[in-house]
Amino acid sequence: MTVHFIGAGPGAPDLLTLRAQRLIRACPVLLYAGSLIPREVIAEAPADARIVDTTSLTLDQIIDLLAEAHAQGHDVARLHSGDPSVYSAMAEQIRRLQARGIPYDICPGVPSFAAAAALLGQELTLPEVAQTVILTRTAQCSTALPPRESLEILGQSGATLVLHLSIGNMTHVVDTLTPLYGAECPVAVVFRATWPDELVLRGTLSDIQAKVEAAGLIRTALILVGPSLALPCFAESHLYAADRERAPAPPPGR
Repeated sequence: MTVHFIGAGPGAPDLLTLRAQRLIRACPVLLYAGSLIPREVIAEAPADARIVDTTSLTLDQIIDLLAEAHAQGHDVARLHSGDPSVYSAMAEQIRRLQARGIPYDICPGVPSFAAAAALLGQELTLPEVAQTVILTRTAQCSTALPPRESLEILGQSGATLVLHLSIGNMTHVVDTLTPLYGAECPVAVVFRATWPDELVLRGTLSDIQAKVEAAGLIRTALILVGPSLALPCFAESHLYAADRERAPAPPPGR
């Protein structure tokens, strides 16, 4: 028996990986967060599978369900939105499974920031403009951030910032980043990328808060900040430069 932690992607069912689909179809038990995983993904489960929405459950209750499946010899598909390596609360589940000797593995998924960048139609790293992307969040009604990872410190890098779980904290985001990036720094807010009701708001640090409030966004949105979002003039990558030395192409068929 194995607990399969599965990245279910950002929302669109056709962004589920082939491995994730195979695991979901094979598991007699499936646990998922109802507000984050679309019904089309859940529909991949076997017709007789036990399906549990974990939205209202505590960590202990979730672990008890996994332990119960383990005792019965049933594989479990434990679905997390996006990719489970970021803001999934997977680590605390794994720690408890390890303590109980319950085996697990991890199936990666398409992360939400990648879906947001695709919807924006651009690369987040531009030569000589931005070569670093920082995935982070702010602390509001949640666990505290490590002191060295405050927005004030990370913002000093000038990197492209992707803020998760922060749409309800826009005042802090704008007030903190404006002195570091400038009032006219471009910002994009992406709500539920790849879902039918996806929405993109573009603006600057000077006006994005008003746009977010007008749209009534209070959850499930990413905030992207940085000069690369304006698609400014940028150098071309050395990767495809005409004067770059290249190894001879291998013979056909190799």
